[in-house]
Amino acid sequence: MVVELISVGTEILLGNIVNTNAAYLAEKCALLGCSLYHQTVVGDNEERMEEAIRQAIERADIVILTGGLGPTKDDLTKEVTAKVFGRKLYMDEHSRTRIRDYFEKIKSKKVTENNWKQALVPEGAIVIDNLNGTAPGLILEDKERGKAAILIPGPPNEMKPMFEHDIAPYLNKKQPEGIYSQMVKVCGIGESRAETMVADLMDAQTNPTLAPYAKTGEVHFRVTARACSEEAAEKLMEPMIEEMKKRFGDAVYTTEENVTLEESVIRILEEKKMTVTTAESCTGGKLSGRLLNVAGASGVYNEGYITYANASKEKILGVKHETLETYGAVSEQTAAEMALGAAKAAGADAALSVTGIAGPGGGTAEKPVGLVYIGCAVNGEVTVREYRFTGNREKNRDYAVARAITLLREELLKRA
Repeated sequence: MVVELISVGTEILLGNIVNTNAAYLAEKCALLGCSLYHQTVVGDNEERMEEAIRQAIERADIVILTGGLGPTKDDLTKEVTAKVFGRKLYMDEHSRTRIRDYFEKIKSKKVTENNWKQALVPEGAIVIDNLNGTAPGLILEDKERGKAAILIPGPPNEMKPMFEHDIAPYLNKKQPEGIYSQMVKVCGIGESRAETMVADLMDAQTNPTLAPYAKTGEVHFRVTARACSEEAAEKLMEPMIEEMKKRFGDAVYTTEENVTLEESVIRILEEKKMTVTTAESCTGGKLSGRLLNVAGASGVYNEGYITYANASKEKILGVKHETLETYGAVSEQTAAEMALGAAKAAGADAALSVTGIAGPGGGTAEKPVGLVYIGCAVNGEVTVREYRFTGNREKNRDYAVARAITLLREELLKRA
């Protein structure tokens, strides 16, 4: 089934708003097994919008339009789509009631006259309640031609829940078979090497298929199968997933869709009944923040330290003055003493330390921007890794955090 996306809005066309909706919908449609060949952005112009819709409906089985369903005069998506499908608009009383209730019960004010425009719907359309706003979604079908147009509100907080709850099931029903997928998430291996390790699986893929997605410090692989049931799909996916686990070994930290790297580490700490602390310099709290984003992290993380200045490294972490004088703050030796000192200060079983030059300034020929040392102490034994990142300041810090969490996981599995 071929799907085409049309994003409506002059503000998107001119770059005033980043088109995150299209990226989201393209990924979701692909996961549902839809073929996507074209995307279009069109401004709030009736003539050009009609041209875009007519072209799309000739090329695709289903056209998904986002935006232009609001109460203002330049919100024209519904009117133009109705014209293309040869439908008249009528006042849908159910939608009218929902709009009135939204304003009076949620916003505590009366509905302005222009908002009733959102309750006008094309004849024969499937009306989808908007649980997070006022403009309903709409599906117009041309059963003779086997075509359909799906209209979704533009605000992401309205569009995403509507797609998940209503549009995705509709698209799935249109497919002869269901699409099911599972993630294999890998850490500590670069994208190029990871893809090389499963290149033969990707070259030979039919059903299931295998697609890589590079993340900061990670690589995610989505295994997707087309089958008549979830159970049948799992049987198709299982051999490939097991083969990937065999090849990647402990680098696979989860096969669950919503489990993050930091969550997997917190789980290990909980299972081993261990605690962890952090001592950060160039990452400035990003590492502790990422760990503490995990629900229940307070059970394994009591306190942490941001020791940007050398004096703080000495006073709080017990880093020797001679170490800083001889090797510098950005060094293997300092990272080791930071990790051991943090573990002692916090009374923790494990500790991570990060010291480096995030940039944009501060680098030298000997110690360039992007040089980062990460220390990991587990039960009194310390490991230090050197990294040379090549991004901007924020990227360097993000990569350092990801590598630190990966190192902690590796050391916990090895030593604890």
